[in-house]
Amino acid sequence: MKILLFGTRGQVGWELQRSLASLGELITLDLDSTDLCGDLADLQGLAESVRTVSPDVIVNAAAYTAVDKAESEPDRARRINATAPGILAQEADKLGAWLVHYSTDYVFDGSGTQSWVESDPTGPLNVYGETKLEGEQLIAVNCKKYLIFRTSWVYAARGDNFAKTILRLAEEQESLTAVNDQIGAPTDASLLADVTAHAIRCVLSPLGHNSLIPSGIYHVVSSGHISWYGYARFVLEAAHKAGLRLKARPDSVDPIHSSDHPTPACRPHNSRLDNTLFQNTFGLNLPHWQSGATRMLTEIIEKQS
Repeated sequence: MKILLFGTRGQVGWELQRSLASLGELITLDLDSTDLCGDLADLQGLAESVRTVSPDVIVNAAAYTAVDKAESEPDRARRINATAPGILAQEADKLGAWLVHYSTDYVFDGSGTQSWVESDPTGPLNVYGETKLEGEQLIAVNCKKYLIFRTSWVYAARGDNFAKTILRLAEEQESLTAVNDQIGAPTDASLLADVTAHAIRCVLSPLGHNSLIPSGIYHVVSSGHISWYGYARFVLEAAHKAGLRLKARPDSVDPIHSSDHPTPACRPHNSRLDNTLFQNTFGLNLPHWQSGATRMLTEIIEKQS
């Protein structure tokens, strides 16, 4: 099996390099690749890379993810998040290859309190969500064999993340604030990478070739949900249990509304995604968000101790 992976510098792409390596020959591309083009803004170069490699599977972990900046750069966001995935879909279809692509809860309008299922009406609130939705649509009309994994609140122990920010601020300040009206599931990039590898094995097995695994959109997030406020308290509780000396305590975090912290791009309040379809289709259990978050915090705290 030959797998072509785009977006290796991102959180999910970094973990995919590990999880996909055992499946077959893995070719990885990113913005700084020289032999082949890994820049999703270069549409012609992107297509030529796929034709040169001629993979069995294309995994696209690259995206324009600067949610607020997208409001002032809609054309660039659309080129990377919509047009480029459409090109990848066309090239995958010509080869008879599978395309795996990542999308977001931002395709929904964030209303209500129920977890969104894959068939629910979409209604993005910002340019980022609009362009990610357009990417989904272009893939669906241009490729027969595809998996689109919608996810939310992705983090990794490597690089910056919300938990690290909270710990840093707690070292400097005696009180913190966090938004309490945005609800979602913190999802570990390593979990996404591992289940992606499993899904690829499934669709390329004899059973997969018999079309028992249908192409389509799947919600792939950790189970459970929490607000950013609740997540901040969870982080500080873990830190204090581990003996970290911080100025701020869990009860020093004050809840605020999204309106108290305005941003150029409107965020959805309800980012809950129902992961039942993915779990049933691929025979996997997606663990509670606290499981991955606890492991990640343990790594961070051990380095700081």
